[in-house]
Amino acid sequence: MKPLHLAPLAAMAAVAFASTVPVNADDHSASAPTLEEVLAHERRDDDRARDQYRHPAETLAFFQVEPTMTVAEYGPGGAWYTRVLAPWIMPQGTYIAFNGDSDARTYDSRAREVRAKAWTENFKKGLAEGSGMSEDDVIAFEIDEMPEDVAGTVDRVLIFRSMHGLANSNTADDVLDAAYTMLKPGGMVGVVQHRAPKDAKFSDYSPAPGYMKTEQVVAIFEANGFELVDSSEINANPKDPANWEGGVWTLPPVLRYGDQDREKYLAIGESDRMTLLFRKLD
Repeated sequence: MKPLHLAPLAAMAAVAFASTVPVNADDHSASAPTLEEVLAHERRDDDRARDQYRHPAETLAFFQVEPTMTVAEYGPGGAWYTRVLAPWIMPQGTYIAFNGDSDARTYDSRAREVRAKAWTENFKKGLAEGSGMSEDDVIAFEIDEMPEDVAGTVDRVLIFRSMHGLANSNTADDVLDAAYTMLKPGGMVGVVQHRAPKDAKFSDYSPAPGYMKTEQVVAIFEANGFELVDSSEINANPKDPANWEGGVWTLPPVLRYGDQDREKYLAIGESDRMTLLFRKLD
């Protein structure tokens, strides 16, 4: 689980709700920012370099996300997409953050365990600070603690670059079961995932390197009550051979080998990615 950057998230929340319209007003449409305004805002100055690889406007359009919807983001981690979604969705719709069951995991250090188990509280605090909301008004939970009134209310669940972790930890079924429960009838899940080549052998991309085959992701969703609606090449990168010994983290933004071949990896850019849209079957 990636650490949540609380300071940027708190700053994002403060700007998102800097308005004369109170947060609990019935109609926020007059003060709601457009997606273009959110993407261009100065709070994203450190994030914007990733747009050329992550294509947030095109990706959210492909996922058919509207700012009046109820949208749930799985595992916000470093909150890159949260800083797009929350200020765009929250004035008119509902933004939800959810994560896996921290009690179901094993940890290689006590510090990592403490951080994981404090995720819900830390996320709520980060998003509430400066926003005019109480932490109690921020919707964030682990899947084993989903509020009963969330079931059947969500229009879109979004899962960004996390399917490999779910597959490797054998928790994909649990998370997709939670997604199925929270979605409305016909609700959809948008997925962006590092993509292994079609002809790659299983040993080439699993379990460590972070890549998955498209058919592997589709099979996981189909086994959990979803159908593939559409796919897109929005986030494709043909420069990425997706066969790095150090896995996807060889490339930016991680650059796990530091200055070694740094310019080579920067010239390639971020990973080749599939972009898939699934619908809940009733």
